[in-house]
Amino acid sequence: MAANKITAYVLIVVKGGCEYSVLEEVRKMKEVKESYITYGGWDIIAKIETDNISRLGYIVTKIRQFPGVERTETLICM
Repeated sequence: MAANKITAYVLIVVKGGCEYSVLEEVRKMKEVKESYITYGGWDIIAKIETDNISRLGYIVTKIRQFPGVERTETLICM
């Protein structure tokens, strides 16, 4: 990871039955390096790498707009 890169994990909760359609949309985003369906309190986890915090905010906002997404939590790595 380059020194100026930002890595974050976005935890996503979706409406029942929307997991795979949301995962498909998340995986289309170029900054998403990995993403998986999970079991437990969160339905999907996505690893994001980007160059700046503004771009990260844009990506998270786009994810929140996908049909079926109920909420997210973003964990920014240090």
